[in-house]
Order: sequence, then structure tokens, then C-alpha cells
Amino acid sequence: MAQEVEEYVSDEEGDAFIDSGDVLAEVPDDGDHPMDEDDEAEDGVGDLPSGDSDVKDNSLQHFTTHNGSVFAISCHPTEPLAVSGGEDDLGYIWDITDGEVIVKLTGHTDSVCSASFSSDGQMVATGGMDGKVRIWRRVGAVDFRNWEFLTELQGPDEVIWLRWHPRGAILLAGSNDSTVWLWQLPSGNTMQVFAGHSGPVQCGEFTPDGKRIVTASEDGTLIYWDPRSSTPVFKLSPQDARFDLENITSLAINGSSTLVVVGGTSGSVRVVSLSKGEVVGALGGHAEGESVEAVQFVDLTGTGSSPGVVVTGGTDGKACVWDLSTMRLRATLEHQDAVTSLLAHPAPKSHLIVSASADNTLRTWDARTGALVKEHTGHHGPILSASLGLQGSVVVSGGDDSACLVFTTEVDESG
Repeated sequence: MAQEVEEYVSDEEGDAFIDSGDVLAEVPDDGDHPMDEDDEAEDGVGDLPSGDSDVKDNSLQHFTTHNGSVFAISCHPTEPLAVSGGEDDLGYIWDITDGEVIVKLTGHTDSVCSASFSSDGQMVATGGMDGKVRIWRRVGAVDFRNWEFLTELQGPDEVIWLRWHPRGAILLAGSNDSTVWLWQLPSGNTMQVFAGHSGPVQCGEFTPDGKRIVTASEDGTLIYWDPRSSTPVFKLSPQDARFDLENITSLAINGSSTLVVVGGTSGSVRVVSLSKGEVVGALGGHAEGESVEAVQFVDLTGTGSSPGVVVTGGTDGKACVWDLSTMRLRATLEHQDAVTSLLAHPAPKSHLIVSASADNTLRTWDARTGALVKEHTGHHGPILSASLGLQGSVVVSGGDDSACLVFTTEVDESG
């Protein structure tokens, strides 16, 4: 199986796993006073400029079947489908064009905090706070309307995140018990258990070329793994003064699999060379003590070969656009509350990035200039997850308000 891992190579820049969030609609101040809760109950219009209880809804579609916060969402790589997971211990595969439930994903006994389609769209995985990872598989070759339960994977205590391999039927999971699990599917065989952290593994990714894995923990450590070995290729820890980020909360790897950018609860960001195993840069655009919750590379040149541009999103409401060739700030994108996720649009519009926020909105930006392209409003609570679908033409979001919304990524052509 180790050989199989080695053979998977991806030439695609990124996976659609990073969530994106929502941004509050900005309206001119007309002197009206914000409504209180009683006013909200009486008003059914929903688009009056009177405060965040009445937000204009410019979404295409709602999915409101979840009974509780939606923690995870992922769009199918080719079909108009999304999978969502929530506080109600359930997952759903649903049609983003009409909100129809395709299949209800049951079997969890605690919140479903991860849900995603495999890179070929033939399987879907859900991960829960109950420690279970459950896999469903497409049935037949006619369409994607029929799915069957395949297997349940066990090992972690609580699942924090899941990542599918960029090319193969291999699944990676990070756990709160400091371990990282790697499974082969459809067999469900455990390929590797990585034990090198001493705290919850908050984030992790396959390198885009599919050959290596990077994980990071609340204990402040970053580990670079070869999937064929349970021994780290290298490990950075807070004992390295240049790397001390307090708790690590987010990371992203560039398209050429040579750099990882890591963010932490201190508000600091570090750039690490994967070939050297050392810190090669520090980015300081976020407020001290404000956690960096999301990191996303943007391929402005379309080649994926240069050091590139990376965007970091923090609880300070900022998304900072960095040029890694100079380690300088290109632009600052503003939200009214924490940035919860960042999504990079695929080519040919790879200059676009979508940010999601606890201010109840998402925004599409041009990373070249920092210009706002479109804001996406309609949620009545923080955006907890987001995903791009249909080649980046739509963004699907999951919120603390128990709703999932579908938006066009750019300005409507009809408008």
C-alpha cells in the first residue's frame, strides 16, 4: 500500500476542502435605529437596511434540513451536489439546484464536524465528535442520485478534520487525541497511524503532489510526514524560537508542494520550507493575540511555480494578502468579525478568493487588487463552513443558523 501512496501524483493546485464564510451586507446609514427582536418578528420583508436581523438574501438556494449548526460542507467535484454535516449528528447529500435531499447520512452519535467528497466524487466521508468516520459510495454509473453505506472507520477519539488524497481513495483524519490516521478505501484498512504530536491535531493536509502530509497541533508543533513511515521527516516545535506560534490553528501548502504557511492563536504566521525543514519567513499583519483561522494559497500567475501569493484570515476580521516572493503585504480584506474560512477559485479565474466570516456574510475578492467583487448575504448567524462548487461558479455555505445557502461566486450576469 505504501507504493500505492507514492504513485498518486496530483497536478492540481488545491482541494476544495477549505471552508469559506459569509460577510455582513453593508448598507448606508439612513438614520434608522436598529430593530429589536420584537420588530424582527413582525417584519417579513427581510431586506430592509435596519440592522443585521434584516439582511438582504441574495442566495440562489436554501437547504434548511439540519436541526442545529452546520459545521461542515463540501461540494462535489463535478456534480451539482453538496454534502453537509451538523450539530444534529447527521449528514446530508443534497442537490444545490433545488435543495432536495439525495441521501440522509446517519450513524453518528455526536456532531458531524467533517464531511467531504473524495477527489473523484465516487465516495463521501463524514467524521464526528463520536470518533467515527463513516464512508458512503455511489451506486451505479447512470447518475449520482443513489448512494450506499460502505464502511465505518474507527481509531480516533474525536475527529477534528478529514482530507481525501488529491488523486486516490485514501483518507486522512486528525484527532483530538494527538493522533493522525490514514486509511485505504474501499477496504477500510488502516495504512498508518501517525503519533508525533502531544495535543489535538488542529489541521493537516496532503501536499498537492500527493506524496507527503503536513499536520499541526494545538501543542504548537508542525510535522512533515512521508505516508510510508510513522517517523517524521522533520518536526518544528515552539522550542524553535522562530516558530513559536502558541497553538497552531491553520495551514496551507503551495501548489508546488515546497512551502507551508502556518497560522496560530498568537496572530503570527510562519512560512516554512518543506525541503529545508526550517522557517524562511514571518508574516505579521494580524493583531497580536488574534487567532489566524484560515490560510489559502492563490495562484495569480496560473503556473503554480513561483513562491506565490497566500491569504491569511484571522479573528481580527482581516484577510491579509501576502506576496511570498517579497514577504510583503499586498492588500488587506476587511470583515466585521472573524474570518472563518478562505477558498481559492480554480483556473482560469484563480485570482478570485472567497472569504467567510462570523459577521454572517461571505465575500468574493480579486486577490490582485483587493477589490470586492461580490458580497453574499442571507445567513442569520456566523458562517462556519464553505465550499466552492461547479468549477468555482457557486459557493455553498453552512452557518450557525442551521442553514446552508448557495450563491453565485461573482456578480450575477443578469444583474
